[in-house]
Amino acid sequence: MKKIQYLFAKVRSKIFKNNEIINDYFRKQGITLGEKCKIYSNILSSEPYLITIGDNVTFSNDVQLINHDNSICKIHPDKTDVFGKIKIGNNCFIGARVTILYGVELADDVIVAAGSVVTRSFNESRIIIGGNPAKKIGDWDTFAEKVSYNALNIEGLSSLEKKNMIFDDRILIKK
Repeated sequence: MKKIQYLFAKVRSKIFKNNEIINDYFRKQGITLGEKCKIYSNILSSEPYLITIGDNVTFSNDVQLINHDNSICKIHPDKTDVFGKIKIGNNCFIGARVTILYGVELADDVIVAAGSVVTRSFNESRIIIGGNPAKKIGDWDTFAEKVSYNALNIEGLSSLEKKNMIFDDRILIKK
């Protein structure tokens, strides 16, 4: 039922072009969620009350937040699960297919590279983390300089306008 509710909220959010519809859905499920977030994944878990997300956070597609682990039952037969909070700071970007495990806290201004598995907390701001397990791989200033030539603002453009802008001779993507 939760999956159908999520899909319904996602469709309404797209139709009305309003991210707050999907954000409100996650808040109603128990996630503490800041303002102006863009969430393109079903980040709901079985313990949504253990998830806190700051303001202006973007989640790309297929992100998983895992706030419990049943493997402890193999080591301690009298225990069933390990639980931990997940806290994402303000102004973070979580890339496609990232997995964030229980007990992780990310500071403000952290970019998590696509495909990463975040197994520990990072309290430094303005960094980029990535890999499995995730580690610091860069900082915002170096990244901004590296990609500045290919950076565009496509907000509000149609697909054709975006394509034309990308292939315009003045900004043709070069390697």
